[in-house]
Amino acid sequence: MEVAEPVPAPRPGGEKRPPPEEEPPHAAKRTKLQQGAEGEENGGRAGRAAEVEKGGEGPAEGEGLVEGGGPAEGEELGEGEGPGVEEEEEGDSFAEMMKHGLTEVDVGILKFVSDHEGFSGILKERYSDFVVHEISKEGAIVRLDDLTVPVDAEDPPLDVSDVLTEEQKQQLEELQLFKNKEGNVTIEVVEDTKEKRTLLHQAVKSLFPGLETKTEEREGVKYIVAYHAAGKRALAAPRKHSWPKSRGSFCHCVLYKENKDTMDAINVLSKFLRVKPNIFSYMGTKDKRAITVQEIAVLKISAQRLSHLNKCLMNFKLGNFSYKKHPLKLGELQGNHFTVVIRNISGSDAQVQQAMTSLRDTGFINYYGMQRFGTTAVPTYQVGRTILQNNWTEVVDLILKPRPGAEKGYLVRCREEWARTQDPEAALRKLPVKRCVEGQLLRGLAKYGRKNIVTAFGLIPRNNRLMYIHSYQSYVWNCMVSRRIEAFGLEAVPGDLVLRGGTAVPLSQEEAASHTIHDVVMPLPGFDVIYPAHHIGDGYREMLSADGLDIDNMRHKIRDYSLSGAYRRILLRPQDVRWEVISYDDPRIPLVHTDVEKLEGKPPPVFPKEGQYRALRMEFSLPPSTYATMAIREVLKMDTSIKNQTQLNTTWLC
Repeated sequence: MEVAEPVPAPRPGGEKRPPPEEEPPHAAKRTKLQQGAEGEENGGRAGRAAEVEKGGEGPAEGEGLVEGGGPAEGEELGEGEGPGVEEEEEGDSFAEMMKHGLTEVDVGILKFVSDHEGFSGILKERYSDFVVHEISKEGAIVRLDDLTVPVDAEDPPLDVSDVLTEEQKQQLEELQLFKNKEGNVTIEVVEDTKEKRTLLHQAVKSLFPGLETKTEEREGVKYIVAYHAAGKRALAAPRKHSWPKSRGSFCHCVLYKENKDTMDAINVLSKFLRVKPNIFSYMGTKDKRAITVQEIAVLKISAQRLSHLNKCLMNFKLGNFSYKKHPLKLGELQGNHFTVVIRNISGSDAQVQQAMTSLRDTGFINYYGMQRFGTTAVPTYQVGRTILQNNWTEVVDLILKPRPGAEKGYLVRCREEWARTQDPEAALRKLPVKRCVEGQLLRGLAKYGRKNIVTAFGLIPRNNRLMYIHSYQSYVWNCMVSRRIEAFGLEAVPGDLVLRGGTAVPLSQEEAASHTIHDVVMPLPGFDVIYPAHHIGDGYREMLSADGLDIDNMRHKIRDYSLSGAYRRILLRPQDVRWEVISYDDPRIPLVHTDVEKLEGKPPPVFPKEGQYRALRMEFSLPPSTYATMAIREVLKMDTSIKNQTQLNTTWLC
């Protein structure tokens, strides 16, 4: 089979674009032209069109990258992002800003493996068009299909209908949702016994986990007063609960969420439970602009207590509860199962059939997707390269200097102040949010001075610092894989590397004949890998040498920045591939039957035989650290960069 060259994204040819999605009032604010994905990496970024999804995440070498600050990889705030900040200033044109963004060619994504004709479509027009189900470490697709709470004699015997009246429950629910103007709810203790007061306390705390209670006496009558716990103080010293010794310490459950990334969801859950987020564990972070279903584990919080959150949280559901002795660990999952809707497709049924058959049988090039490299005119791999070069002055310059592209106004002002004064404290005052990468670096420079850049840079969380150099590894890998496919096509050749028992070995002439391209791996550069024995191996050396790096000495003076390297398959074939072309007339209707809709007994969507629009609905499973939009790219033959997707969406709006 010949290797197909990249083709320009097909023009819509005058097709009328369906009206933009009408999101519910609680949905995140978006700019006018923000029609595609708001972001991923299975962690959402505002303004990302056709963004990348990972099959599963873990903080391993070569793992996901987005510039930004935050306490955990899953949160992955973008450059200058932080909670409570408007996505874009009034009047900004996202399309204009993205003229300076990266394209696939800029990060080495050059080749396709199939020879079918590409066609256009809209990815993630609605967040419900992208549904992700985790695949557990046992290989089962994680689904939310049971909301019942395990019967446990150790849980407090709460017969709510006897303890609280309907009026009291209504008042408490309004208080929980901050709809009560009084700020508290007072419940008179009719039978003043310790047992009755205890039961009331338990009922309120279990049914309404966001509330705290106390007993007050007024004119000889005792009352239970329910109120919102003080935020930070309550989180610092959560209420203690006894935990039965016979029960596993971790409550495992399935988390269903809409339009929230994993860390945001856990932050919400922890606040309502009045506990610290670090009692939650999970196997992989999931995207914001999607519906995602994944397993989480919570330390010493009962299923009964967790299930009560279903009554007071929107766009969340918890179920499938069980108690186990162990938490979950990042990277334990086997991957993710994706259900993806591409709306308003231009391809014929025959084109779709050919494209999807090729994806199923041949697969796609296992490129690192666009999200790995940032969204502005300064790619994150450039920062990673300067770290590896030990050029710390340039590291600071690359992160803080003014740049064209998608930048918020306050961040532009911060950069301009830094360029003008080189004063970290003055630049820091321009940032309303200090938790972004720029804010953390400026805080470090203000604290330690410009002669101690390495120490100042260390104030950025470790995961975020390492993501810069992982971005450089990914950039090299993408470039070398494109060069490898250009040189040798889709055949295994002598000198290619394959894994045997976890060890990479080059193929001999005889061995190459008995292997396929699906066996071949390519290394991410590091001190503990070998390189292909053909001329692509020399290409690695040339590329690193041109970047001022010694391929034979990938150990850094600072241990954190030493790269051991890793191996990654060139081609991947998705598993469980299914697809159908569906017709629809209303662009606002969901085209996927979700787990919650099934639980609520809602019927699946019904599609007309003929409709104004056509959509491709596909399903497939991918292993960890694999990008679903690289698979979708192979189907559509379309550049998945924000720059291209924004231009395409803008064209459709005209």
